[in-house]
Amino acid sequence: MAIREDHGRFRDIIRGRIKENFKKYVSHGEMVGKRENDFVKIPVPYIDIPRFKYGPKQRGGVGQGQGSPGDPIDGDPQDGSGEAGNSPGQHQLEVDISMEELADILGEELELPRIQPKGRPQADAVKTKYSGIAPVGPEGLRHFKSSYKRALKRYISSGIYDPKEPVIVPVRADFRYRSFKQVVQPQAKAVVIYMMDVSGSMGEEQKEIVRLESFWINTWLKRHYRGLETRFVIHDAAAKEVDEKTFFSTSESGGTLISSAYKLCQQIIEADYPWNEWNVYPFHFSDGDNWSGEDTRLCMRLLREFFLPNVNMFGYGQVESKYGSGQFLKDLEREFPSEESLVLSKIENREKILSSIKDFLGKGK
Repeated sequence: MAIREDHGRFRDIIRGRIKENFKKYVSHGEMVGKRENDFVKIPVPYIDIPRFKYGPKQRGGVGQGQGSPGDPIDGDPQDGSGEAGNSPGQHQLEVDISMEELADILGEELELPRIQPKGRPQADAVKTKYSGIAPVGPEGLRHFKSSYKRALKRYISSGIYDPKEPVIVPVRADFRYRSFKQVVQPQAKAVVIYMMDVSGSMGEEQKEIVRLESFWINTWLKRHYRGLETRFVIHDAAAKEVDEKTFFSTSESGGTLISSAYKLCQQIIEADYPWNEWNVYPFHFSDGDNWSGEDTRLCMRLLREFFLPNVNMFGYGQVESKYGSGQFLKDLEREFPSEESLVLSKIENREKILSSIKDFLGKGK
């Protein structure tokens, strides 16, 4: 019990340290590259437990020897000198934290509402539910408390219980086991489709911002949808689907036709994710340049006729670039001044990632 309490206090300390430095973790991504299944490794300042340190024997006690109040310890203070030291500095401690706990911290920090699944988002999932205590079962499910109570009752009823030597030895008939059954539970299905402009104006810094933001968006959505699926589309003048590594490492030098990405995204949804069964989240990141006004008008039509009536939300994040005009965000604001399913966010630099995440996830869609 004491170990569990100590572990709980340690987790509370770690959680507090993460919350204190949360903006740094979001914008600099110490944890993004350290994912292992459902956990991430987070570096936090080393936590040392206070303890007494004993010096050599026969050296006298505290306060012994000559001296008057105000005298410096060990003689007069001297100017510092000498070469650089070789002692270790402050260490970093890496701790494992679950993605669910990380999502909860994100939700607390940004005051995010819980997501309300859209349409008919249910699929059946089989789960194990522990429902009671049984006299038979596997040894791994033996219930200690129930087994002990059973043995104690037997000792008392047979008159062999000795309060001075309260030794209780359960026998096979005393053993009790947790019983379980498999139940079918409805489970929401969701997919995130990330689209990114990889033309020459989107540099490494812009793509790193997208990488960090997509990590946190995924973390929050996975908290609400088990088995979240993720797809990646890159585009310049043409669009193609790629894996995650390619998504964040590709650079092109051609022009930009945003509609190519929207058309491919539509094809992916229609082929694999019917919107009456799936919660669909398309996100598009760009610096706002598009090849022509005609292509921008085509994008607006695709949004109005296909995406906005059918998806949970469509997120557009405009990443600041000294080479980009930023015009596409202005066009969206003018065309859809009050459309709730379209969420727009301007990401000027890494420090704005946190506020952009709140833009996208703050409506609970």
